[in-house]
Amino acid sequence: MTPTATVLLVFGRGVVAGDDGYRLTAESVARTEAAVAYVRAHAEEFRRTPGARVVFTGGWPHGPGGAPGPPPGFREGELMRALARDAGLDAYARSAAETRSRTTLQNLAHTMQDGLLGAAEFTARRPLGLVTHPWHLPRVRLLAARVLGLSGPALADVPVTAPDPVPARRERAVRALSRLGYLGVRTPEASLRRERALARAADRIGRLTPGR
Repeated sequence: MTPTATVLLVFGRGVVAGDDGYRLTAESVARTEAAVAYVRAHAEEFRRTPGARVVFTGGWPHGPGGAPGPPPGFREGELMRALARDAGLDAYARSAAETRSRTTLQNLAHTMQDGLLGAAEFTARRPLGLVTHPWHLPRVRLLAARVLGLSGPALADVPVTAPDPVPARRERAVRALSRLGYLGVRTPEASLRRERALARAADRIGRLTPGR
């Protein structure tokens, strides 16, 4: 029998800014709905487990570099949490929002730094649930091993069934870069330092590339 994850980490998939304000992308909505559906399907376990919770992650992932992010209350994690609460999540579990991140690695690192996972120890019997689209799960698992020190059955996949067309070649390249770029990283702080270093290197290469 597959163990139930009573702590879920939900990864955002974008916020859109328009004349009418800020809204979640359809993919972010699908991930939120998948988290709520999972909690409802395991309602009794969530209710009776101390520390059970759902953490929605994301700040302003698609904003231009240097551009101001959305005002308080309209970051990605906050919008997903509000949608889940409107759908009745509070009847089953506590929730929280991580709102500083722009990348998957930052989702994991900032969630840990901000203490949003609580005091839970994740094991094969009580895994940490990862809510995202199937194409994203292998990279999340890879980074969770680097940032959180969790792997294998200590992580439970909660895949989203709604479509999310992502170029397979691009995702394979990003996953390969993550595998090589974060070798030796073992803490959230080290992972964030490494990410900044990789971003600076990519920026330097971009400035040196003809035609850019």
